[in-house]
Amino acid sequence: AAPPGARFPWYGPPMSASALATARLMETWAHGQDVADALGVVRPPTARLRHVAWIGHRARDYAYLVRGEQPPAEPFRVELVSPSGGLWVYGPEDAAQKVTGPALDFCLLVTQRVHRDDTALVAHGPDAAHWLTLAQAFAGPAGAGRPAGPGRPAGAGRPARTVPGEA
Repeated sequence: AAPPGARFPWYGPPMSASALATARLMETWAHGQDVADALGVVRPPTARLRHVAWIGHRARDYAYLVRGEQPPAEPFRVELVSPSGGLWVYGPEDAAQKVTGPALDFCLLVTQRVHRDDTALVAHGPDAAHWLTLAQAFAGPAGAGRPAGPGRPAGAGRPARTVPGEA
């Protein structure tokens, strides 16, 4: 067992034992999605996506820093519709920058398994819109992401949008 508060070196910033475990769950899910996509298999989303969504939200600042950008100082809010129809919420209620949409789409995006334009995610505010172009839940260098258009993974949502006047 790890001592309380212990942080462990990893490819990105040091992580707690629970964050390391969550990151391994995220990687396992993402690579499992790669296999399912290659085989043409549709995997029904489950509540376990919550771990991927959580780390995707927590890694917001890292996604900016790994690209040499300064993350916004203000917190963001993320409101995701879970596979069961419930709401998963991260960030303060009064945040000016917000992302809303299906949890599956958010998880596919932050693991770079789908292009932002091929999701039903909605950005409320210009900083939220920019974050969706560079979001990544994994440590290490920024990936190239996926191209938009045909070939997106089964289960990804409708095209993304930005709320008019907010981007």
